[in-house]
Amino acid sequence: MKFDADILVAVPDPDKIDVLGPIYDFCREHGYSPEGEAIRVGDWPVQFIPAFSKLTREAIRDAETGDLDGIPLRVVRADFLAVIALSVGRAKDFARVLALREADAVKDEEISDLAMRHNLTSEWKRFKERFDER
Repeated sequence: MKFDADILVAVPDPDKIDVLGPIYDFCREHGYSPEGEAIRVGDWPVQFIPAFSKLTREAIRDAETGDLDGIPLRVVRADFLAVIALSVGRAKDFARVLALREADAVKDEEISDLAMRHNLTSEWKRFKERFDER
């Protein structure tokens, strides 16, 4: 199984062509190597994803704070992960929604409410019609 980390980042000027350039420059200056679209940090390929919509900006704002070896870490809630995946709509995104639901990390009502707030109700309905075995 391949593991990687996706980091959602708020950027000051989302209309720039090379919005992630400063992050890649910082990583390179500190010895972290690019690998395709990711940066190798230890054993992990890390992909930086700029907040690209009202939904992703809200996901960052409402992220929960956890702790990783004494370092505070903000983590996007499972309902946001599911609805962001629905908004993107690739097969691997649908698999992510299924995995979150099967792990009981998120309730359908949470997905439904967030999808409605972000005009993604039809995407949620299509997902349920296609994949729901409950």
